[in-house]
Formats: sequence, C-alpha cells, structure tokens
Amino acid sequence: MKETNFNAERQTLLFPAEWYPQEGVQLTWPHEETDWAPILDEVSRCFAEIARQIAQRERLLIVCRSEQEVRRWIGEGVDYERIQFFEIPSNDTWARDHGGITVFRNGTAEILDFTFNGWGMKFPAALDNYITQTLYDHGAFAEQVACRSMRPFVLEGGSVESDGQGTLMVTADCLLSRNRNEQMSREEITAFLQETLGVGRVLWIDHGYLEGDDTDSHVDTLARFCDEKTIAYVAPPTPEDPHHEALQAMEAQLRTFRQMDGEPYRLVSLPMADAAYDEEGNRLPATYANFLILNDAVLMPCYASPKDEVARKALAAAFPGREIVGIDCRVLIRQHGSLHCVTMQYPKGTFRTTP
Repeated sequence: MKETNFNAERQTLLFPAEWYPQEGVQLTWPHEETDWAPILDEVSRCFAEIARQIAQRERLLIVCRSEQEVRRWIGEGVDYERIQFFEIPSNDTWARDHGGITVFRNGTAEILDFTFNGWGMKFPAALDNYITQTLYDHGAFAEQVACRSMRPFVLEGGSVESDGQGTLMVTADCLLSRNRNEQMSREEITAFLQETLGVGRVLWIDHGYLEGDDTDSHVDTLARFCDEKTIAYVAPPTPEDPHHEALQAMEAQLRTFRQMDGEPYRLVSLPMADAAYDEEGNRLPATYANFLILNDAVLMPCYASPKDEVARKALAAAFPGREIVGIDCRVLIRQHGSLHCVTMQYPKGTFRTTP
C-alpha cells in the first residue's frame, strides 16, 4: 500500500474523527412511503428513543415528512430548542449514507456532498441524494459553512472511518464494488480520498462481511476507530458460523495494521451478534460495531441477547469516561441496517446558531 505523509500542507484539510466535539446529529425519519411502511409504528418508536438520547446531550437535526408527526413520537420531556425540523422529501432513512461528510478546510467546517446512489443502484435514492444540498439551501448550516459538491464520485458515510489524525479505514468490497466508482482503480480511489478528505494514508480491509448487508461491507459494520490507537472490530464467531473464515481473515489483517508511529493498534473485539432472520429465513446483518459516538456517550445497538452485555463491557473499556447507552435495534436490522446507519454526526461549528 502506497502511503502519503500527513504533512503540514495537507493539515489545512482535516477529516475529523467521530469523537471530535459535535454540534449535533442528523436523523432522517421513516414515513409511510419508505420500506418501513409495514412496521412503521415499531421503527418510529426506535427512532424516537434514538432522538431522545441524542437530544439529552447535543443538538438534533431531523429530516421528515411531518414535524407534527415526529413530535408526537418523541413526546414530552425533551428540550425542543435543541431540535431543528426540516420537512424534505426522502426515499428512506439512512442518514449515515446520504448525509453530508464534514471536513475542516483551514479550520472552517465544510460539508462535502457526494453522490448517493442506493449502495450501487440497488434501491431508489433520487430524493435522498438531494437532502444535503436541500438542507444547505434551507439554512440548516452555519453561514460560514460551505456545501461543496463532490459529484459524480459515489461515497457513503458508513464506508469511511477516520482517526482524525490522517488515517482512513475502508473496505475493498465496498469501495471497489460495481455501480459506485468502478471506472477507478484502487490506487486512483486512494489518491482521490487522500486529496478530498485530507488524509495521509488509507488502510484497506480486504476481508469480512455480514450476511444480509446491502452495503457491500461498509466498514462501520465491521471495524471502527475508538481513538487514534484503538480499533473495535467484530470478532470471528465459532467455526460453524458462515462468517467465521472471513472475519478470522479480517482479524488477522487488522493485526498487521500499524499506527502512524509504526506501533500496532490496540484491538478490542466485539462479539458476533446472535443470528437473526427475517420471515423468509434470510439472515439479518446484526452487528455491535454499528455504534454512534456522542460528546459524552456511545449509543450502542442491542438485540435482546446476553451478548449485549459483553459488547457493552468491551465498548466501556474502549471509551473510558463515556456512558455506554444501549438502544434496542432489532427493528432496524429488519431493513438491513442498525444504529450508526440511521445517524450522521456533525462537528462543532456546523449548524446554524438558532433553529
């Protein structure tokens, strides 16, 4: 792998880590014209719990069909001064992937608006593809924050992990998949990400997947930076599980990765979530790696399993000083995503001052 030094010139462009102080988080609310329609009440309750937990700690930007309807789900006891509502059309709810990706250019936040095409043209995404620009046009972001179009390059927020120090972690299965940027080689994509996100190097994960995953193995389902020295990852399950070989190979590759100073990463293993299936017997992509880092907490997906506590303890060790808050995400995996997938954080200085 060719690496570029994270030099002083490149430091004028910074892709912050998720634990960088946050302004708030975006949710795109489910509605009756999304794939959630058959279980809309159930998923709305899950979204409401996520919204309440976020609003306790920082600001919340909600894209929705009806502000009144969303307020009904969230209920009372929430500081609505912290919540901004934007009634914008949407295809679906995966804010991690259609939301803007924030970088700092010369110290000022800038929203990068990449193409979102439904994970390689698997699902309709025309409305979702314009949410970020529409938010910008509606004044969601601070006056000094620019929104920069990166089209036609296809990039989803769940496919990139930054340590905030010049290292990016991605999966080859996703970034090299069909109908995204297949006209570009691995080397060309590496160079583009370095130039666009201001990173000095890209760590490519060549193994690992989850059955039922529509994203072609987003990195946020498999391995996550917890700080610049620590990676939490989905550990290989028992040999009887079909994921065993691929996740074992991923674990072995993660052990070869080195920090910028040449030291190995501290690896924190997360259990493979219990197998869950849809009505037709297809396995769903449950994962504990799909957690969301907030300013003073980590929201962790739970699946009503004894493994929830094992994952909680592992994340508590990886995030000392942060509260680990479990959210029941069994309904989210029924549409093949989880907690991190439905959220997108924005760093301090991004949102407009008043709703």
